[in-house]
Parts: sequence; structure tokens; C-alpha cells
Amino acid sequence: MRRIFARNVLSAVALSLTAPFGLPLTATPAMAAINNQDPAQFIDTLADEGFGVLRTGNRAAARAQFRTLLAQHFAVDSIGDRLIRRWSGTITPAQRAAYKQAFPTFIIGTYADRLFDYSKADLKVVRTMPAGGGIDVFTQVVNPGATPITAIWSVQKAADGYKVTNLKVSGINLAISQAADFDAIVQRKGFDALVQMMKSRG
Repeated sequence: MRRIFARNVLSAVALSLTAPFGLPLTATPAMAAINNQDPAQFIDTLADEGFGVLRTGNRAAARAQFRTLLAQHFAVDSIGDRLIRRWSGTITPAQRAAYKQAFPTFIIGTYADRLFDYSKADLKVVRTMPAGGGIDVFTQVVNPGATPITAIWSVQKAADGYKVTNLKVSGINLAISQAADFDAIVQRKGFDALVQMMKSRG
């Protein structure tokens, strides 16, 4: 139950979403400038952009906008690789390519519809702290009528600014939780079944 609750909250703050391939980007409203040179400002402006899109109520436009946010501000390849690290030595290049193609579709299909439950939410940056080779940005997500939720964004500096590499919500580590789910599918049904499941979410 705790993991299910955390995932619902995660949907509101992760913003690690993409639209189905082929959705016209002309459906998106103009994107505000996101400050990716300071970790606190990066998360603050990224969240403002994401929640702002939700408040328009336009689901198609929101999905297209999230696709752009994902591509520009999240370390998609490294996140995806981390989730299948256990299997990286056993899969073929073709399987890896299929997985990487399906990964964004899986994210949008898993989390997009839940986001609109948090269209009135707001995110506040509390503090930052060095963590490994990056920075942890501690935030609170406030949804009217609900208890504030702690979300910790892990970010790392890249050539073109900070990128989100992981997220923890109410003590639940996104990478560890999702990797465990992927492992369970591969153990039961094989890697190809994992990819098919991910594609089906689109």
C-alpha cells in the first residue's frame, strides 16, 4: 500500500513524462524559460512549468509538453539503463534498443493520467545538499486539502545544465522501486515480455 501511495504522489511531482511518439508538438503552449544552472532554481522552474501545463486542462498539450521536458531536463538514458542494470550483460543489442525506444512510452502510459489529480498542487524548494557526484534538492508538494509530501530530486550537472537523475517520494526511491518491478517481470516471463508490457502502456 505504501508503494502504491508513493507512486500516485510520484505522478504529481516526477514530471518524467513523454508523449506517445508522433504526437504533434504544435499542440503545446509556449514553454517558459527553465533555469538549469542552479539546482534549486532548476527544480523550482521545472515544477512551475509542469504544473502550469496541468492547469490548462488540455491533456494532449500536456503530454506533448512533458515529452519536451523529459528530453531536455531528465537523464533518460542513464535512468533507463539503471533500471535494467541486472540484465545488461544478458540482453542483445536489439533488445536494448527496443527497451530504450519503449521506455518513454512506458512513463507516459504509467503516470500521465494521474497527474491531473494534482493540477492545483504546488512545489516548494526547501533546501539542497551535495549527494555523491550531484545535488539532492529537497522539496514539498502541497495539494489543497492534503498533507504536504516530501520529494527529493537527485540532479547532476551536465554540459548544458542540470539533469534529473532520480526521485524519492515519502522515502520511496523511484529507481529502486521501478527496477524491482522490472526484475520481477524479467524473472517470470523474460526480457522481451518486459518490453512488450512497456509498449502496451502507450
